[in-house]
Amino acid sequence: MRIRMVMVGRNAPGPVTDAFEEMLGRLQRSFPVEQVVVADPPGTDPERKRREGTDRLLKALEKDSLVVLLDERGEALGSTAFATRLGRWRDQGTRQVAFVIGGAYGVDDRLRARASQVIALSPMTFTHQMVRLVLAEQLYRASEILRGSGYHH
Repeated sequence: MRIRMVMVGRNAPGPVTDAFEEMLGRLQRSFPVEQVVVADPPGTDPERKRREGTDRLLKALEKDSLVVLLDERGEALGSTAFATRLGRWRDQGTRQVAFVIGGAYGVDDRLRARASQVIALSPMTFTHQMVRLVLAEQLYRASEILRGSGYHH
């Protein structure tokens, strides 16, 4: 099963991006991972940025992907439950899971309709750089739970 992280914005250099890259490297041992970064739409109008960001994210999704939208209002899962879900998708023969991170103003209903699942990493709001890092770490943690390693106690 392949993991795609589809996101708006860019990976700004710094310690958070370094930690993100470290987690992706670890995750690659269990699942092939691809980052797809779409440009943040220009301007300051929130509705326009949400609409155009959604357009770009939808275009970046492959038709047969199982789409998981990250949203603070999504379903809250603990690490073990998240690992169980990831393992179920893998065991069911899911070819690819695309985790989608919207822009600063979120996404519109078209992407919510396309998503098979909407999950929350936390009820709190994080910077996009932090969301990428937390997602990568949770994916790595899930892979280690599925492997039965001692990473997760």
